[in-house]
Amino acid sequence: MQHVRRRQVTALLAGALLTAGIAFAAPASAATTTLVTNARWGGHCTYDRLVIDLQGAAPPVTVTPVSELVYDGSGKPVPLPGKYFLEIRLHPAAAHDSAGHNVYVGPALQQIALPKLKGMAKTGDFEGYVTFGAAFDTPPTYNTSVLHAPERFVLDFPHPATC
Repeated sequence: MQHVRRRQVTALLAGALLTAGIAFAAPASAATTTLVTNARWGGHCTYDRLVIDLQGAAPPVTVTPVSELVYDGSGKPVPLPGKYFLEIRLHPAAAHDSAGHNVYVGPALQQIALPKLKGMAKTGDFEGYVTFGAAFDTPPTYNTSVLHAPERFVLDFPHPATC
């Protein structure tokens, strides 16, 4: 009888917690968050390339032209040369592990001397968003793709042939 009573109390307590919106399990997004581990670039004859290395499946990415680059949280300007900028935002993603240790090993701020790409910066890693900025002297056009094994998000910036 006491065993049945204990199950009833447990069921009532679990129901009350669920009704209140309290759960014991970690949020689903915590288990599926992609880690951003590096950013790198390269120059090619007809395009410059920016690559963001990932651990886990590529999350949705937005690429947005902005008038200036700012650091997430502080809103302070990112000191990159250029007149045109793109903000690259990955979500859900993190550049740190569940214990808060940094897993991103790439540059935080880098000037680049390629035909199109003039600089890049990691501008944020906050609340499931990892943000980068890219700087250009002329308005950029770009193509995006996701490559696999290993997972990475790629932006190509076409330019006239230099080879």
